[in-house]
Amino acid sequence: MSLGGLIVLLIVAAVVGSIGQALAGYSAGGCLLSIVVGFIGAYLGLWLAGVLHLPEIFMISIEGRPFPVLWAIIGSALFAGILGLLFRRGLFA
Repeated sequence: MSLGGLIVLLIVAAVVGSIGQALAGYSAGGCLLSIVVGFIGAYLGLWLAGVLHLPEIFMISIEGRPFPVLWAIIGSALFAGILGLLFRRGLFA
């Protein structure tokens, strides 16, 4: 993957992670953590879609590599919600 493709992938992951955190109502931190939440959300969302036998909706291709935008948003919201439950309740705070 080229440097340009990597930058585009990181920007898409940051936007997806930010949207997921906004939907969950919990922000884990800044831009770098939004990127991490976006990538974890993509994996979580794809796994959830596979388990429930749901189609891959709104996939974008970045240099031939697919990125599941809708499932990444859903997965990011779930992941940020779990983080919010763990850290707001004082379990890991």
